[in-house]
Amino acid sequence: MSTTPAELPDTIEELRALVFLQQENHEVELSERNEEISQLREYIRLLKSQRFGARSERSHISQMGLFNEAEAIADEDDAQTESDVSRIEVPAHTRRKRGGRKPLPAFLPREEILHDLSEAEKVCGNDAAHRLARIGVDRLEQLVFIPASAKVLVHIRPQYACPSCKDSVKAAPPPASPIPKSFATPSLLAQIVASKYVDALPLYRQAKIFQRMGVDLSRATMASWVIRMGELVVPLLRIILEEIRSGDYAQMDETPFQVLKEKGKLATTDSYLWALRGGGREQPLLYYEYSPTRGGEVARQLLDGFEGYLQTDGYKGYDHFDEPCGIVHVGCFAHARRKFDEALRGQGKKTKPGRKASLARQGLQRINTLYKIERSYASASREERTKLRAEKLAPKIEELREWTLASIDRVSPDSLTGKAIGYLDKQWPKLVRVLEDERIPLDTNAVERAIRPFVIGRRNWMFADTPGGATASARLYSLVETAKANGIEPWAYLNHVFEKLPQATSPEDIEALLPWNVEIKELVARVATD
Repeated sequence: MSTTPAELPDTIEELRALVFLQQENHEVELSERNEEISQLREYIRLLKSQRFGARSERSHISQMGLFNEAEAIADEDDAQTESDVSRIEVPAHTRRKRGGRKPLPAFLPREEILHDLSEAEKVCGNDAAHRLARIGVDRLEQLVFIPASAKVLVHIRPQYACPSCKDSVKAAPPPASPIPKSFATPSLLAQIVASKYVDALPLYRQAKIFQRMGVDLSRATMASWVIRMGELVVPLLRIILEEIRSGDYAQMDETPFQVLKEKGKLATTDSYLWALRGGGREQPLLYYEYSPTRGGEVARQLLDGFEGYLQTDGYKGYDHFDEPCGIVHVGCFAHARRKFDEALRGQGKKTKPGRKASLARQGLQRINTLYKIERSYASASREERTKLRAEKLAPKIEELREWTLASIDRVSPDSLTGKAIGYLDKQWPKLVRVLEDERIPLDTNAVERAIRPFVIGRRNWMFADTPGGATASARLYSLVETAKANGIEPWAYLNHVFEKLPQATSPEDIEALLPWNVEIKELVARVATD
């Protein structure tokens, strides 16, 4: 604010008031700039931490550099060996004990090789007349790797005809096949699908592996097979989705998914993979669906007919579930915790001894306390868990609420700490609902873990070429991840499904192929013998 000589006040009092007003405006402007600079510095420190610093949720070392992997893993194992050393107290001293090597799986076939002394060596070194007696045996098990091999099945169907009538030709029906008139067997298809969706191995790399085996199998051929397998398993996925909808608790999340040839969209525009998890702890169910949009209508369609608790993160696309619709919307403490962790990283400094912890650190510590309490009764029965939650968890959640209300006006809402506290305050009506049912965890980490394999795989194959490929990926991820969640080896399960599903003629036949209806021992045995 400036004044010209013609606008100068007539009296000293008015001049003083004008100077005071200009000084006050200058101080306000200076304060706003300082606050903006402070916020920008927070964001810079946060970005540097995310770019260069250690992350609490960072990936495993195996997902990092390829060239230093062996050295890094070796160093990591050495460090773990030192940290895993336990101590056993004995009367006279303390003895160090290291964890033993895990035994090789019992279902693997064994081939025994005897290394014995010759008859001439089985004599005493002091007196050759004394024969040595066997007092024991030393066993050493070593794992032999047999490279992948392939063989060709030749199906021969003799044809018969009446030599008199010459108009009736008969032959045995061809065997049921996942892809009729194709040389693809269930085991080959299971290998391709498991390699892509379990091991994140792109099809072009698989083509090179088959080439080294002497088999010319193009990427285009495998891609068409993957889409066909996505269509084959639809009857199973319908049942999985209906099972989730018929339950009373589910979790939902979504992640970007780039599809190149999508009608009406640029190749650089993101589509999305939606993940839905239900079924409870004993029978977990995973269902994925590809969608070109991130709109809330996708969530509504997936949950059509569902009534119960739905737990999500703070994405606004789920906000319509806050309205009465038979669904109780529950929040996620992990996302609230993440906000405070980012605020603490943005501060870029550690709390000195004797200094009061910052609001960001206080919020983080309070939420960490909730997780510590939850872990203390993780293995308790349902009734005991309900009781302990009311006694231990509920008071701490109430304390967190009181702290939030007392802290919300103590910091700028535009700072990282202010945004963390504001997020916690806004999400509170949904967060506090974790106390309504002992089955509801503090966070949506279970569905985030379920979507992580897709995120890791996406780093390798980057995108889907067509919506058909994206849909097939979502379907096969649903089957693979549900099998894994139920403790079934994915390749064995896929091999079983691809073999039996073409022969299924009734709803009972299809239901028998669901992961929780398949005998795990049978599949493990087949893995050992195939």
